[in-house]
Amino acid sequence: MAEARKIEGIDSHTPFAEAGAVVVETRALELFGHAEGVLDTEKIEGVHNMRVATRRLRAALEVFAPCFPRGRHKAVLKEVKAIADALGERRDRDVAINSLAHFAESIPAPDRPGVGSLIRRFQTEQDEANEALAPYVEQTRLDALREAVSELTSAAREYAVAGDFAGGAEASGEHNGEVAS
Repeated sequence: MAEARKIEGIDSHTPFAEAGAVVVETRALELFGHAEGVLDTEKIEGVHNMRVATRRLRAALEVFAPCFPRGRHKAVLKEVKAIADALGERRDRDVAINSLAHFAESIPAPDRPGVGSLIRRFQTEQDEANEALAPYVEQTRLDALREAVSELTSAAREYAVAGDFAGGAEASGEHNGEVAS
């Protein structure tokens, strides 16, 4: 599994909204960094690494939700979940094929054709899952997600500069968090 990128540039004095922007940017970079070659069914770790990156980004988006405009945050989170789901469908087949191939090596030769048949069925499903995944990892779609993340983090930074991200978000009418009385 790919190691998580180190979060740089935040400390205990960093405003929450700025920290949210930094963490979400870092986690988004991880996601985009794993997109290349993800459709290669011979290199199954790429799907795994990208899927883990979606989980990390999703967690960051959920933790820092109060920092972002609600509508844009919801749209980004929905897209990240959709990518994760498509990756999960492909990953399930990758794992099954890999497990069955290793299992086939350990069983008597007469039993291998049956396992081989099951592997071929999963390979067909893997190809179908890969076709379903392809639109989610097209460069134009990832670029749109990159832009949406950039808009989110810019909004969070505006809230941080204002000194009270809840006040800045309240003024936009789109805030995720509770407004203190």
